[in-house]
Amino acid sequence: MSNFEMHYAIGQQEAKGYDTAQLRAAFLTEKLMQPGKIYWIYTHYERFMLGSAVPTDTPLTLESMDALKSDLFLARRELGAINIGGDGYVMADGTRYDLAKEEALYLGAGNKDVTFHSVDASAPAKFYLNSAPAHHAYPNKKVGKQDANVLHLGSRETCNERDINQLLINTVVETCQLQMGLTRLLPGCVWNTMPAHQHDRRNEVYFYFDLAEGQAVCHFMGEPHETRHIWVHNEQAVWSPPWSIHCGVGTGNYAFIWGMAGENLDYGDMDFYPPDQLR
Repeated sequence: MSNFEMHYAIGQQEAKGYDTAQLRAAFLTEKLMQPGKIYWIYTHYERFMLGSAVPTDTPLTLESMDALKSDLFLARRELGAINIGGDGYVMADGTRYDLAKEEALYLGAGNKDVTFHSVDASAPAKFYLNSAPAHHAYPNKKVGKQDANVLHLGSRETCNERDINQLLINTVVETCQLQMGLTRLLPGCVWNTMPAHQHDRRNEVYFYFDLAEGQAVCHFMGEPHETRHIWVHNEQAVWSPPWSIHCGVGTGNYAFIWGMAGENLDYGDMDFYPPDQLR
C-alpha cells in the first residue's frame, strides 16, 4: 500500500507571514514510518521526494504514482534508502541487497521491480527514502557502514561533537544529483550543523530519529537574518528550501539523516552563518 502528498515550493517572503501551524504544514512531515505502508511526499524543491517503507509480514512494492506520469517509479528517477530499523532487504530486478541498521542502498534509474522486506516482522526494517530526477542510469550499489566516508566535526565545548557518515555521495557512489548521509551526535552533544549554513543551488531535508521518548529537536530554518523554528519529534522530517538555513538543537541525544538534490554535487558548497550573525 502506498500513499503520497504533494507540496509546492514556498518563497521566503510568503513564509515570513506564517504562524506555527502554517509553518509546520508547509515544511514538516509527521507521517513517516507507517507500518505496512510506503508513504511519499513529492516536493517542488528540485522535484525532491522523501518517504518511508516499513514492511511487516508482507513485502512492499515500489509503485509509480500519478504525479510521476510514468509506469515505473524509477523510469526517470534515482532512489536512496537507509534502514533505521531491524534487519531488512531490498529486491531490485531480481538482486537482493541486505541492509542492517544504518546501511544504505542506491538504486539508479531504470529499475523496474523493487520490493522492500523485513527479516523479522516483529522487528521490522524501517527504510527512509529519498528520490530525485535522474538524467543517467548509474549502477545500483549497497553502502555499508564500513564503506562510508566519515567526518568527525565539532567539539564537546560547543556541544556539537558528531560523526558525519557520508553514505550516498559522489566520492562513495555515482549519482546524478542525490546525496544522503547520516549524522550521529556524541553523548552529551545536542547541536547539529553549527555553524548553520544554506546552499542556494540545493535543497536539503533532515529526518530525525533515535530520539528518546518525550524528547524533541528544535529545528531552525528561515533566512539568516530572520530565522524561524519548528519542534520536530522522533521519526519526523523537515525540509529546507535553498533560501533557508538549517540547524537544530535537541533536548537529548539523537541522530538524523540528511538528503540533498540540486545542480551541484560539491558537498562543501555552503554559505556559513556563525551564531553571532544569526537573527
